[in-house]
Amino acid sequence: MKNGLRERRETCGLSQADLAAAVDVTRQTINAIERERYDPSLELAFALAAHFDCRIEDLFDPALNGDHPDSSTDDQRNCPGGGTERT
Repeated sequence: MKNGLRERRETCGLSQADLAAAVDVTRQTINAIERERYDPSLELAFALAAHFDCRIEDLFDPALNGDHPDSSTDDQRNCPGGGTERT
């Protein structure tokens, strides 16, 4: 999952170890999330967002397949079952 965790962490002057200790995970977990090799649990995503006083969506891109939902010119999104939703 695309994310801005590394940028947010570095802006705050935190090491991976510092952030890991703050949210009670290992440094390796933070590294794996930053390298997009591991998607955090919902609980961890909430903990990270709370630590940075932001929304989960501010850290993690919820778009599937790397397609950002705002990239469509008419703002259509694929819905389950193959339909589309217009917002």
